[in-house]
Amino acid sequence: MAQEKSHIISAIVSNESGVLTRISGLFARRCYNIDSLAVCATEDPACSRMTIVVRGDENVLRQIILQLGKLPDCKITGELSANNSVLRELLLVKINAPAEKIAQIETVARTYEAKIVDLSPDSIVLELTGKPSKIDGFIEVLKPYGILELSRTGLTALERGGGKLNNTETSQTE
Repeated sequence: MAQEKSHIISAIVSNESGVLTRISGLFARRCYNIDSLAVCATEDPACSRMTIVVRGDENVLRQIILQLGKLPDCKITGELSANNSVLRELLLVKINAPAEKIAQIETVARTYEAKIVDLSPDSIVLELTGKPSKIDGFIEVLKPYGILELSRTGLTALERGGGKLNNTETSQTE
């Protein structure tokens, strides 16, 4: 049986209304769950970059990339290697912050290089940017303080070095 793991797919798509719906519909029709999705305009205003994290074996990955390549809106697609890419995610987290705990929370924030972005009499909102594993670790450390709310942007990524995302036909990189 093939091993299931997370795959980071990057796609350059047309920056037009309805493209996100068509691409997410492709995933839904084939019963592929999207673990994370980040979309933004690129340096070319006609294009957007989608960073999609999915879980599955190599066959699932190959099928997704082939299906994306068939969509006219999808210009370039491929898998990004976690070892050869810069990966980041943004977290906003609101935690319970009674006066007697503020110094401890500030110490945790400094340790993780998080910023305090809002402070009220009974809560603190912290911002942290980093690899998903760093975000996960930070959340675990904050749980005893009482997480009131949190929001994560989803993973965004770029390949390291001078390389750019490969064309669909040659996109399976390791």
